Amino acid sequence: MWLKLWGNMNMNPISALTGSTADVILDDSLTVELVRSIMEEAGAVGGALGIEMGMTAAGRIAVTRELGAFKTSMLQDLEGRRPLEIDAILAAPCEIGDRLGIPMPFSRAVLGLVRQRAMNLGLYEYEDGGPSVKLPGV
Repeated sequence: MWLKLWGNMNMNPISALTGSTADVILDDSLTVELVRSIMEEAGAVGGALGIEMGMTAAGRIAVTRELGAFKTSMLQDLEGRRPLEIDAILAAPCEIGDRLGIPMPFSRAVLGLVRQRAMNLGLYEYEDGGPSVKLPGV
């Protein structure tokens, strides 16, 4: 599950922010670096939880690149004016990182931006204190 989230928590919100397909995101040196940075943050959280990724960020990016010019589910939802899965895909991993004391500046910046984009379109509601993830023992 974490491996799937590891791939989705960067590409999904970045595509919703840019309107770009995966190939365009990965072909741009700045956006692919953002993808890699978010993956590294999520990898650190997974590692702290005892989750072995079994793949490097470069390896996961290569797998995504092989899929070609596809629209992520979050971009499809945004274009279809459906609620975005921001909490499950990005807010929850950020909260887990916070609780474990793992800095996630890139993930949190993208979270703030995608929340605002979705709120401005009426596709997301957020109140200060926001969604909360319950973690046993954390």
